[in-house]
Amino acid sequence: MRLWVCITLLSTVLCASADRPAIVQGIIRAGQFVRDAAGGALDMYRAYLDMREANYKGADKYFHARGNYDAARRGPGGAWAARVISDAREFWQGSVSGRGAEDTRLDQEANAWGRSGGDPNRYRPKGLPSKY
Repeated sequence: MRLWVCITLLSTVLCASADRPAIVQGIIRAGQFVRDAAGGALDMYRAYLDMREANYKGADKYFHARGNYDAARRGPGGAWAARVISDAREFWQGSVSGRGAEDTRLDQEANAWGRSGGDPNRYRPKGLPSKY
């Protein structure tokens, strides 16, 4: 009986330390990407809610940069989600809602700055409460 317990434990240790098949690795990476994308979308939504709550004139670029920064820090999935959401939002604001092209360009600059790891405080307006 002890021999079988030892063999089982040894097999478990060897299997746990063995390389996983490529298909399993791919599934794990895909799952991580999806998890990061969902978390990135949540980060973008949280920045949007904070922007609405703050209701501070001139702070939109800061919240754009912050949402993209937080999402991109999660990994490739978060950066992808931030890019997709930002592009869709700017498309809507630039073509459908009637906002100007200059505002859209500046928003996209703040989005790219945050996604690339730049400090969102670059866009922080003076007087914005420290809560944000």
